[in-house]
Amino acid sequence: MQSAPFLRIGTRGSPLALAQAHLVRRLLAEAHGVPQAEIAIEVIQTSGDRLKEAPLSEVGGKGLFSKEIEDALFAGRIDIGVHSSKDLATTLPDGLVLPAFLEREDIRDAFVSLSAPALDALTQGALFGTSSIRRAAQILRHRPDLRIVPFRGNVDTRLKKLADGVADATLLAVAGLNRLGRQAQITAMLDPVRFPPAPAQGAIGIEAHADDTRTLELIAPLDHSPTATAVTAERALLRELDGSCRTAIGVMTTLSGDTLTLRGEILAPDGQNWVEAEHAGAATDARAIGTALGEELRRRAGPSLLAQLAG
Repeated sequence: MQSAPFLRIGTRGSPLALAQAHLVRRLLAEAHGVPQAEIAIEVIQTSGDRLKEAPLSEVGGKGLFSKEIEDALFAGRIDIGVHSSKDLATTLPDGLVLPAFLEREDIRDAFVSLSAPALDALTQGALFGTSSIRRAAQILRHRPDLRIVPFRGNVDTRLKKLADGVADATLLAVAGLNRLGRQAQITAMLDPVRFPPAPAQGAIGIEAHADDTRTLELIAPLDHSPTATAVTAERALLRELDGSCRTAIGVMTTLSGDTLTLRGEILAPDGQNWVEAEHAGAATDARAIGTALGEELRRRAGPSLLAQLAG
């Protein structure tokens, strides 16, 4: 009779999601001295995977990439879910927690093009492929002449669309390209001060039952405290702004000693109106800093910009 796995990991089936799940499996095996083969990986198709072309902002937003994995947690089919943290809804279902984050990868977006060496070098009126409201707004702020075209799919799908001429350029998360060994596809790196990334971009989050003591103890060694602190602040900002795939929110966290500095912005979809602000404080107050910054951004935006965001 076959013994039960040491731990069961639930993940989406995209190449990037699988790379992240295998990384978690390797780290768990190393932390506890067990063979990787004793840690099971279960591939779970999510709603976001099935709805391949529709913009996420129109079909339900961030939870589309986590709901089925969370259902599997509740059903006891898996012990942990492994996620790209930026894809998680701002509020988790009751009974589930994010007790561990792997050390964060590069937070930046990469400019990827087969015809231009940089964003400013794109020809007037070029086609820019993205289905991210944040990326579209940030690009249009700097290049309002560009035409945005829908561009969903995993990394390989978007690179193929680029090769097929669907768009002249796109943005991809550097973290994902690094994890897939696709750094050679990067045309240029974007400055994260000019182009703040999505909240929690580059951070792998591990989700589990709040009362599953054994699992929580097993994954505890994987938690990277600075990453957890930064993501806590960024998700608090997102929650305060009711952030979703329908909201253009960029944020960058800097940790210096015991001080956390959070710089955030919200933009109108056309990129022509935006507000930005910065809050700093003790890293132990990460959640409060994120909430306070969200309140200030909402206040600075005022009714006019907030109406554009709601639209």
